[in-house]
Amino acid sequence: MPGLTIGDTLPNLEVETTCGKFMLHDFVGQEWVIIFSHPGDFTPVCTTELAKVAAYTERFEERGVKLLGLSCGDIQSHNNWIKDIESYSGGCKVKFPIIADPKREIIKELNMVDPDEKDATGKQVPSRALHVVSGDKKIKLSIQYPATIGRNVDEILRVVDALQKTVNHKVATPVNWKPGEPVVIHPGVSNNQAKEMFPQGYSTAELPSGNDYLRFTNV
Repeated sequence: MPGLTIGDTLPNLEVETTCGKFMLHDFVGQEWVIIFSHPGDFTPVCTTELAKVAAYTERFEERGVKLLGLSCGDIQSHNNWIKDIESYSGGCKVKFPIIADPKREIIKELNMVDPDEKDATGKQVPSRALHVVSGDKKIKLSIQYPATIGRNVDEILRVVDALQKTVNHKVATPVNWKPGEPVVIHPGVSNNQAKEMFPQGYSTAELPSGNDYLRFTNV
């Protein structure tokens, strides 16, 4: 689906949320932000997702990440729904704002529409879309799930850790990487440069090609 994606600038939209009105760029500031959409208030998968995000809020805060939800209900509906979310979460509070988008305008601007799902009135609903935005207001990562599949919040934490790791170092994260595991050195870094950048050392996998591009280090 064409629209907002990795590398694009987040539109500076004015949004109404459960924590008041603001411009998206003002909310981002110089920090990392995760904007994530939900097909609807008082729906089963959305309730489980938001309950888990509420439970993980401190983990995101430890990483300097702010959270911003979105659903197509209005503010009153959101506030009533939050009571259910907090109850299901075992008492974890929803401390982050949730955007109200009853006219379905913001989901189009943010490329968060599920083309295959409609609500009871026949209107399109949001996909389970997620954008990770950095302080330069650029989309650094974008994930789209259909409305019928719940997201894995542990995976969202993992990709945030990976993004922050690769922003701070000339590295990439290999398959199934988890925090604390070795990373690979960016192929644009020569061996001489790698010795300077990674004084702790690195190991090179021996491959049939004889090329030394697969270099692992810890940062």
